[in-house]
Amino acid sequence: MVVDELSQADVDRIFHALADATRRDIVRRTLTQEASVSELARAYDMSFAAVQKHVAVLEGAGLVSKHSRGRERIVRGDAAQIARARALLAQLEELWRSRFSRLDAVLADPGPGVPDPPAHP
Repeated sequence: MVVDELSQADVDRIFHALADATRRDIVRRTLTQEASVSELARAYDMSFAAVQKHVAVLEGAGLVSKHSRGRERIVRGDAAQIARARALLAQLEELWRSRFSRLDAVLADPGPGVPDPPAHP
């Protein structure tokens, strides 16, 4: 199971990183095509340093990686980590669906000695 592969700290870092719209956009951009930090900085109305901080948060969560190409730092999205996050969300969804199914069963069962409600015409 995915939850077993990720520590709670890993899960916290992933969802913290994805909680910000700019970081989600950086992940989206770098999953389709790697980009330098400078290229990313030009895409946003914020300082280069702010974009670097966003990239650092994403890198700390394993959602992107950086490598050098000459003097530039190239950012690449990590599809495998995104897949882990997606699988974790699927597990959480299944947990909640299971709970709702059990709740539906409890609410549908009137219990002993309780007559069934009259049928509506």
